[in-house]
Amino acid sequence: MNCRTIMAVVISKRIAEAVKMQQVLTKHGCIIKLRVGLHEAGNVCADDGLVLLHLCGTKREAAALKADLNKIKGVKAKTLTI
Repeated sequence: MNCRTIMAVVISKRIAEAVKMQQVLTKHGCIIKLRVGLHEAGNVCADDGLVLLHLCGTKREAAALKADLNKIKGVKAKTLTI
């Protein structure tokens, strides 16, 4: 079990792809310790955003989450283990 992995997820079509992304995050929810979502919120919410995840699971579980997220059009996920 590894609790030192951070995943950054950039979504460029947040409004169109948010439901798919949420489904993937729910599917892998058992390894997500912390989720922070950031986007520009002025008068109108921006269509791009950044989600930071603190993961606590195996390398295989983290890789499966990353692969599922990267299958979504407009979503790019990368991990950092420290």
